[in-house]
Amino acid sequence: MIQFSLKCDHDHRFDSWFKSARAFDALAKAGHIQCVVCGSGNVTKAIMAPRVSTASSTDKDDPAVNPRVSALTRPRTEFEKKLTALRNEIEANSDYVGNDFVKEARAMSAGDVPERSIYGEARLDQARSLMEEGIKVIPLPFIPKQSTQ
Repeated sequence: MIQFSLKCDHDHRFDSWFKSARAFDALAKAGHIQCVVCGSGNVTKAIMAPRVSTASSTDKDDPAVNPRVSALTRPRTEFEKKLTALRNEIEANSDYVGNDFVKEARAMSAGDVPERSIYGEARLDQARSLMEEGIKVIPLPFIPKQSTQ
């Protein structure tokens, strides 16, 4: 895993983790990286300082020795705290339908299944199609935990 500092064309700056530098390049080329603040798809790597670890390899996973271990999951800014709260609220009160999101949204709209709060995966063109059909959807500013495990 590698962490990149990123910025959008509106100069919003944020960090994100990627499997590799090649994975970042592939996702960026495919248009799958968006600004967490404004949603812009024009995101590039920002200049960042390298991190040098002084902990031994046996200590690297120990939060007492390496404070970055626990810091990876702890929100740092007020925005990140609010985003974490939003994520927790959605995941606690909605059903995750994964790749069936579009199918489930259409079925609810048609009255084929009972309405409920759902969230899941959809491509941009699929989300636009739902909106054009009058089905209310909104992109979430995070990747659901189920799709990252």
